[in-house]
Amino acid sequence: MDLLGENVLFAFGLTLFAGLSTGIGSIIGLFAKQTNTKILSIALGFSAGVMIYVSMVEIFVKADDALTAELGDNGSWITVAAFFGGMLLIAIIDKFVPSSENPHEIRRVEDLESDQPEGTKTIDKSKLARMGMLTALAIGIHNFPEGLATFTSALKDPSLGIAIAVAIAIHNIPEGLAVSVPIYYATGDRMKAFFYSFLSGLSEPIGALIGFLILMPFFNDFIYGILFASVAGIMVFISLDELLPTAREYGEPHLSIYGLVSGMMVMAVSLLLFM
Repeated sequence: MDLLGENVLFAFGLTLFAGLSTGIGSIIGLFAKQTNTKILSIALGFSAGVMIYVSMVEIFVKADDALTAELGDNGSWITVAAFFGGMLLIAIIDKFVPSSENPHEIRRVEDLESDQPEGTKTIDKSKLARMGMLTALAIGIHNFPEGLATFTSALKDPSLGIAIAVAIAIHNIPEGLAVSVPIYYATGDRMKAFFYSFLSGLSEPIGALIGFLILMPFFNDFIYGILFASVAGIMVFISLDELLPTAREYGEPHLSIYGLVSGMMVMAVSLLLFM
């Protein structure tokens, strides 16, 4: 197998790992009696720190280098336009996801019981099932560009791809919980809940595969620069709009910031040591 083929398989494997980490969240939701908010808050803050730092310090710079090499000074303008274009893309996707089914609305293991009126155990199972299915669909749509981001990064720079895949994997854990908990409470079937949660994560490798099939015939420094700048915008938007607010909503605001700074520090040191 040639080097390009190996890089493609490696990049696809990382994307598959990141996407299917929704299964970890599903397992937590199905077998834990309570959500450990401290760990989730730190982990989500850490993921945001990694994404923001690597986007602004590494990915944006590489995109600018590639585009200025192709277009001269105009390349910097294209880099900035693609960066905010990535933000616009993910914002539009979020706009079409109803807030009640948004995968980043906070749901904890204990929430569905505590939401019931005192003295009753009645649960609207059809409503819960619908919420779980729509959440799975929302996650599938939302994670599609994330898969392309992970794949593109890993294809161009495998070490950078690893860092991004780990950050997105952490980000996907509470999404898996958001799918599995309502489906399990509605059906009582752990396997069904895990299946739909796991399935929702497949949109990331599917996004990578479609991106590969469409873009690889035209892949050059210009396309690479546009993609990388857009990826940076997508990841910064996800961090600021979803990860940090979600971490704070878990009730641990200071821990989320400690996680954020830790993620930035780890990413900074890894860039100095390995990239």
